[in-house]
Amino acid sequence: MPEENKILVILDLDETLIHATRNPLYENWDFELFNYKIFIRPHLHVFLSFLKDNFDVAVWSSASDDYVTKVVEEIFPDDYGLKFVWGRTKCTYKPDYSKAEEIGYFDYYSHFEYIKILKKVTKKFPYTKEQILIIDDTPRKAMYNFGNAIYPSEFNGDKNDNELELLVNYLETFKDISNVRTIEKRNWRDVLK
Repeated sequence: MPEENKILVILDLDETLIHATRNPLYENWDFELFNYKIFIRPHLHVFLSFLKDNFDVAVWSSASDDYVTKVVEEIFPDDYGLKFVWGRTKCTYKPDYSKAEEIGYFDYYSHFEYIKILKKVTKKFPYTKEQILIIDDTPRKAMYNFGNAIYPSEFNGDKNDNELELLVNYLETFKDISNVRTIEKRNWRDVLK
């Protein structure tokens, strides 16, 4: 049971916290998994520590469940206390209508995407939508969570990336509020200027 009014922060993995590739541009990846070279986003440990001290935390990725489990084992401390770790099987499988015209009817059903719908969280756990933030680099995957979503830039392995430091500063504004949906999150970096 979460503490009263505690906010749940749901984190994406690929291109949000890590970058996985079979053909890295750099040699200094952090670990290997399923033939992927994995780069950890700079400042991840500071970011995770800040989140643990101030929020409830979960992971929800559209990657395969086994991959998600293994990545979480690698990047989170053993005693972190994640509320849940979900992979692709908890996503909603939807056609990508944006590609309908360009691909034609016969290929249409081969173009689907995995969507994260927060109703699945509120049905299973004692959080309201007003208590949930989702941090995902891909807006389409969180498209039904408009008032809950923060979109960091995509991480592609750049060791000079500082997005997680910026997110720590931005998330400070959420620590003591009861309704995350009342705060505008588009252009969130502008708040830091």
